[in-house]
Amino acid sequence: MMLAAVSASAEELWKATPLTAAGSFTAEIEGPAVDRDGNIYAVSFGRKPTIGKVTPEGKGEIFLEFTQGSLANGIRFDKRGRMFAADYTNHNVLLIDTRMRQFRVFAHEPRMNQPNDLAIAGNGMLYASDPKWADGTGQLWRIDTKGRVKLIATGMGTTNGIEVSPDGRRLYVNESKQRNVWVFDIERNGDIANKRLLIAFPDFGFDGMRCDVKGNLYITRHGKGTVVVVSAEGKVLREIDVLGKSPTNLCFGGPDGKTIYVTDADEKRLVQFRGDTVGLEWTRWPGRTVK
Repeated sequence: MMLAAVSASAEELWKATPLTAAGSFTAEIEGPAVDRDGNIYAVSFGRKPTIGKVTPEGKGEIFLEFTQGSLANGIRFDKRGRMFAADYTNHNVLLIDTRMRQFRVFAHEPRMNQPNDLAIAGNGMLYASDPKWADGTGQLWRIDTKGRVKLIATGMGTTNGIEVSPDGRRLYVNESKQRNVWVFDIERNGDIANKRLLIAFPDFGFDGMRCDVKGNLYITRHGKGTVVVVSAEGKVLREIDVLGKSPTNLCFGGPDGKTIYVTDADEKRLVQFRGDTVGLEWTRWPGRTVK
């Protein structure tokens, strides 16, 4: 399906508006991710345990219902169009067939706490944040393209939002309770090294995190009701009010990759705002060019 271009002169940037009705999701709304046609997928549409599919116009439906105790959280698409989801109850990363609306276990690791969010590198390598909320601790996992799992970081705080830089050389991870954003170097084999602090905040929590093509991070600030944009140098560039106090996650989509969709746990809905920079994940679909 072709998506019409949006005129930057005819819109207001950085102003959030609702996309779906309040209560269309449950308070566990998470995800989200956008497919090649611009549809947004987020968990807990209508009820648990589901994934909802929402059109760019805001029309939603149940896309998939989980069985066997699985509950999804973060969702990602790879450049082949495959959907991955973090199954935090069963310690899995799931692979979802979007055509058949079926899922299977792609990777399983019983040592996982609660796999929360996923990042995906250009070569298809997955990274999973894995907090242990009761203890305020967390760890990180690497999952290769064959589903093989490796523990790559321990002894962290409540690891949550996670993202790979546009050049594929850095992995960003935030800690919800400790309010730190860390950056690691990604080595040739996909392992990580040289952990250092990018930025720390004195208040409110963190949740999801995504990158634009310039390398800026967009981070949901749980409890404050904003998305903060942080440069690759660790400088706050702007902060956007996203209507609800408890934004959980976000993704890029829209006709040109400059629409940011945010999951709002307070009002149990999706909200959206327009930015001025293309999201990294939007560019990974074949044939996409940055304008």
